[in-house]
Amino acid sequence: MRVLALASQKGGSGKTTLSGQLAVEAERAGAGPVVLIDIDPQGSLTDWWNEREAPTPAFARTTVARLASDLETLREQGFKLAVIDTPPAITVAIQTVIAASELIIIPTRPSPHDLRAVGATVALCERSGKPLVFVVNGATPKARITTEAVIALSQHGTVAPVTVHQRTDFAASMIDGRTVMEVDPRGRSAAEVAALWAYVADRLEKNFRRTIFAAPAAGQSVAGGVLRPAGSFGRRVPA
Repeated sequence: MRVLALASQKGGSGKTTLSGQLAVEAERAGAGPVVLIDIDPQGSLTDWWNEREAPTPAFARTTVARLASDLETLREQGFKLAVIDTPPAITVAIQTVIAASELIIIPTRPSPHDLRAVGATVALCERSGKPLVFVVNGATPKARITTEAVIALSQHGTVAPVTVHQRTDFAASMIDGRTVMEVDPRGRSAAEVAALWAYVADRLEKNFRRTIFAAPAAGQSVAGGVLRPAGSFGRRVPA
């Protein structure tokens, strides 16, 4: 099971919106079953999922303390992808999520305040040795600051080649548990999310291959944790 986390110290960067959009697009692209996990105490992703009528993606209720063991349980239950939304702060919770994830997406709006805030999240990823990808989110089409943001972010890490632009259909879709792909399948927003997921899926696969072929040296062992039953999950999942 691949584990994808969205993290940013800056509130309003679009973590929750992108979490839901990418999870649904992953299911549509055949990368499921997908499970969503909401670590943010505000519970915005949870609220969106509760409004959702479609049966996928699934939702897992867990805590930071149970995250590692519950991810293992979800893996055993057959889930192929977990998407984790995090709170807008640098906390122990985010450190735990980053440590348990294979790839970290840092949504960043093209503004000076957002650009200044990425440093702390980048430092956590580097400390954990986890790869990160910046996603320029909420951009104004053809705005000069968007190009400037891409250039600035590229000095700190990889920037996704897909920019997500500010459009009303993103906000509208989050009201009733849908995504832009379900509101307007042929729209520009849907095309951006599809392209972004295709890029993220490729990065996850490449990271997985590097991990598989990087076998531990002779005499070294891989540390593991004690598995125990998961907590209360939002929907019944196959055993």
